[in-house]
Amino acid sequence: MDERLKFVARLLDGERMSVLCREFNISRKTGYKLLRRYRDSGLHGLSDRSRRPYRQANQLPVQIETLIVRLKREWPGWGAPKIRERLRRLYPDLQCPAISTVHAVLDRHGLVTHRRRRRNKATGTPLSHTGEPNNLWCADYKGEFMLADRRYCYPLTITDYASRYLIACEALHTTQEAYAFTVFERTFKEFGLPTAIRTDNGVPFASPNGLFNLSRLSVWWLRLGIAIERIKPGNPQQNGRHERMHLTLKLETTKPAGSNFLEQQGRFDDFIDIYNTERPHQALEMRCPAERYEASPRPYAGLPDVDYPFHDKAVTVTTCGRICYKRRKINLSQVFAGQTVGIKQTDDQIWLVSFMDYDLGYFDDETCRLEPLPNPFGPKVLPMSGVGPCGRTVALE
Repeated sequence: MDERLKFVARLLDGERMSVLCREFNISRKTGYKLLRRYRDSGLHGLSDRSRRPYRQANQLPVQIETLIVRLKREWPGWGAPKIRERLRRLYPDLQCPAISTVHAVLDRHGLVTHRRRRRNKATGTPLSHTGEPNNLWCADYKGEFMLADRRYCYPLTITDYASRYLIACEALHTTQEAYAFTVFERTFKEFGLPTAIRTDNGVPFASPNGLFNLSRLSVWWLRLGIAIERIKPGNPQQNGRHERMHLTLKLETTKPAGSNFLEQQGRFDDFIDIYNTERPHQALEMRCPAERYEASPRPYAGLPDVDYPFHDKAVTVTTCGRICYKRRKINLSQVFAGQTVGIKQTDDQIWLVSFMDYDLGYFDDETCRLEPLPNPFGPKVLPMSGVGPCGRTVALE
């Protein structure tokens, strides 16, 4: 406002409009408008004005909004779909608003009870026991510890369940999944792919807000044909072999800790060599893990193509975790961003969403909201059966 006042004051003192407009870097049209506003309203005319439009092109008429509120007060137990249908029956010639618009009107008038969002609670999956190498790997982060340079180290460890072979121990400065991707990809290139990987329910192996508690990392494993096993929260003994290795790792490599990440990684590399090739293991009849382990026959060759020949269409999930299908937007999960899912119509206005061989859930044309199916990512076993896929024995817990 100060600049406008200076402009008008100098203009009233007799200075030329074109010269002032050039100096203040405005058009002459704007200059004349400021002068007119000052003559009409004085100093108040030079203040900022609202840029809100005089009318909203798609604004709901007040009469219809009043009807919606009245119907809700008359039937307090009804939601937006029922109120919209009631409105359509009472006034058939009226162009009824969308269900989302009715809900917005009710919410604006404080007639919607917001329920507290329930977070997905991790429960774990059935666990398998196997005696063959590479049927099951175990992965976890050993508890963080501080290096001598005052930085925290988060060791990511991977072992083979059957042979106790320590496949990887990487000193990382964070548990972010981008760094875990790098470690696992390098490990897969060197040792091949396992049949399944067992982890806890923490980041980055799982996501508390993802569909079925999946994370981007676990979705990547599924794309590679690796099954997922998760222990129950608060039950580290279900991954006891791996936790026991962590105790030995802690005693022999972190007491005291290295001066920096490079020195600490050197200690981990020496420990891996001794642990696998020199240290006898009582559970292996005093044999070394390297005597029992051999690389996986399944080589890593990147992500295979995904095809859905029995679905109506294959759709790529957007970066925000949505499925865009026939001008509809269905929220799936950001952990599937960039992945291809299959869409198949199973009934009138009912659609099934699948990822690889797993059915995720259904959505309908009206709500466009995914209703998840029971968690499909556990081992498939028959009742009273102890044999899982690939000949692995499943613990029925």
